[in-house]
Amino acid sequence: MIVHLIDGTYELFRHFYGLRRFVKGEDPPFGAVLGVLRTVVQMLETGATHVGVATDHVIESFRNTLWAGYKTGEGVERTLRAQFHPLEDALASMGVAVWPMVELEADDALASAAALASRDPAVEKVCIWTPDKDLAQCVRDDRVVQIDRRGNKIRNAAAVREKFGVDPAHIPDYLALVGDSADGYPGIGGVGAVSAAQLINRFGPIEQFPADVLGGDKREHALLFKTLATLRVDAPLFSDVDELRWRGPTSEFPAMAQRIGDARLVERCEKALAKLQVGLRTDMPGE
Repeated sequence: MIVHLIDGTYELFRHFYGLRRFVKGEDPPFGAVLGVLRTVVQMLETGATHVGVATDHVIESFRNTLWAGYKTGEGVERTLRAQFHPLEDALASMGVAVWPMVELEADDALASAAALASRDPAVEKVCIWTPDKDLAQCVRDDRVVQIDRRGNKIRNAAAVREKFGVDPAHIPDYLALVGDSADGYPGIGGVGAVSAAQLINRFGPIEQFPADVLGGDKREHALLFKTLATLRVDAPLFSDVDELRWRGPTSEFPAMAQRIGDARLVERCEKALAKLQVGLRTDMPGE
């Protein structure tokens, strides 16, 4: 089986600002939610069977206590923020596994889900649908890959090395040195992408750098930023990967689809489920 893990927060932002190119005046109250649901339904229609969506129930996380400049919900537009929780409700009513994160971030949930799913020998591949640089640390050969829908690229371990100059396991070290403006930490002054990769490939992780490479506060800050960049993989999201199997929408979904403005989603889900069930029957021994 192939497990699909979706960055729900990224998708919500993507659809919210993408819709603005076509809408003049007020933002539709559930426009971004509808966009995400259509994306998920399209994946189900094209054969996805095991799907999980991670969301930031709140923007802040434990990392805000470690670094004052870490990203917060400040600046998130009111009409966008108002769609965070309805997205979670809509996905749940569609019957899709959804993980709303509070102390941890959606990226931590994706990393944890990827780690859990990849341990199951029945899982052929894990696809993480997000362009976020920090998720590159989860890539493992061709078994766990990152899919950048925006750039229409699939990144396995070789592609991560080609893009960043380091192995996936060293992405936290790389980001600690170069910084991540999206997450709100600056990296180490004077260290760019090329020099960061050279240092890591020469010495290994930051902990193994000789004392004279990053002296004084630089080393201390680099280790702190590495902690910020390192995704957690211990969130207890599920105990069996079959919990991610999509079994169709709940009885609440028709009302939800009507509320967010596309009743046809119900019919699309029904057809997708029928197609999946036919596929399951033909895969059974003796069929």
